Amino acid sequence: MADKPKVFVVTSGKGGVGKTTFTSNLGCTLAKMGERVCLLDADIGLKNLDVVLGLENRIIYTSFDVVNGTVSAKEALVKHKQLKNLYLLAASQVATKEMMAPEDMKRMVQEIYDDFDYILIDSPAGIERGFRNSVAPAEAAFIVTTPEIPAISDADRVIGLLENYGFTEDRMFIVLNKFKANMAKRGDMLDKNDVEKALAMRLIGVIPDSEEVIIATNKGIPAVLEDGVVIGKSFENIVRRIKGEEIPIDDDLKGVSKGFISSLLSMFKKR
Repeated sequence: MADKPKVFVVTSGKGGVGKTTFTSNLGCTLAKMGERVCLLDADIGLKNLDVVLGLENRIIYTSFDVVNGTVSAKEALVKHKQLKNLYLLAASQVATKEMMAPEDMKRMVQEIYDDFDYILIDSPAGIERGFRNSVAPAEAAFIVTTPEIPAISDADRVIGLLENYGFTEDRMFIVLNKFKANMAKRGDMLDKNDVEKALAMRLIGVIPDSEEVIIATNKGIPAVLEDGVVIGKSFENIVRRIKGEEIPIDDDLKGVSKGFISSLLSMFKKR
């Protein structure tokens, strides 16, 4: 891909599909692979990215302080505890999305643009002001969906909106989250081929549904920072694909059953 994008918005339209979890885990994976990464929480008023990263107690300034001119964007950045090349620009809990304009987001991103290899913007649910703010500085988009009809329908709508904002197909990446291979095999859940056909776009990655994510999130640790997690492979593959490598999508699901058996064995060992 010529002039490789570095500013990505993570969006969906629908809430509850795992945007924030995806953003944090992708950011950590990029950082683990040596990239300088900034995560920008655009979910003003309902911020969660700091909590998922385990950084909520380290926040001094937010994007609202940057917009107000209290501090610069660089001064508001919070460094991750483990990954020294991963930073967060947190959202304010007291501000509202209406207090920020798309131009404010553009200015903020421009200020830190040269300091990072990747900037990931965690978009709020919905397609109103918060969505417009998040999309404004982005050069490409991850559209996160789950294998359910309402989520696919919302993803399709978001693709249309992104096209209206000038995003081309090669700058929109579909991520299928919370995928249960066994249910799909039985025909009880949409398969990855069904999703690609419905959205008329190829998937950039499939992330298996995993209890590991829930456990890690509750601990304030992105799952990919835990040893031996199954979803780690999916995130590594997504990074490699956005960098231009050709990796079969089925590779994302390798080790899923093995991971289940390993977790069972570890349970028995603890007894």
